[in-house]
Amino acid sequence: MAETYETASPGDRMTTFVPHAAALGMTLVSIEKGTGVMQVAWRDDLVGDPETGVIASGVVTALIDHTCGLAISSAGDVPATIATLDLRIDYLRPAGPRLGVTVQANCYKLTRSIGFVRAQAWDVDPSDLVATAQASFMLTRPE
Repeated sequence: MAETYETASPGDRMTTFVPHAAALGMTLVSIEKGTGVMQVAWRDDLVGDPETGVIASGVVTALIDHTCGLAISSAGDVPATIATLDLRIDYLRPAGPRLGVTVQANCYKLTRSIGFVRAQAWDVDPSDLVATAQASFMLTRPE
């Protein structure tokens, strides 16, 4: 029997069942309550500027947003539909040529209707960041 969205794990829901995540090759590294880590491996078709070989900033943005959503999804005890309300990204530097990107996001506050997250993105060394982010998400819980 094929796995469905409803029976899939939160990590599988965020990778396999979300078309843009699957198209970009987002993979789950780890998930804990309120924390998620995802990555995108470098691919030629994800490069923003062929002369530099650097992964496109739009891919990094999508990965940050999606990993923040994973952190929110894993934080609550009751499943909720989430939507990004606000996402601020500070790009500190481009990723290195021919390198993928990893993002870790942490949900630091969860209310009944809003979740708040901070994230960090890096290519090789988590102490040498590509970007930082802060976001808020709307939660719609079943009644």
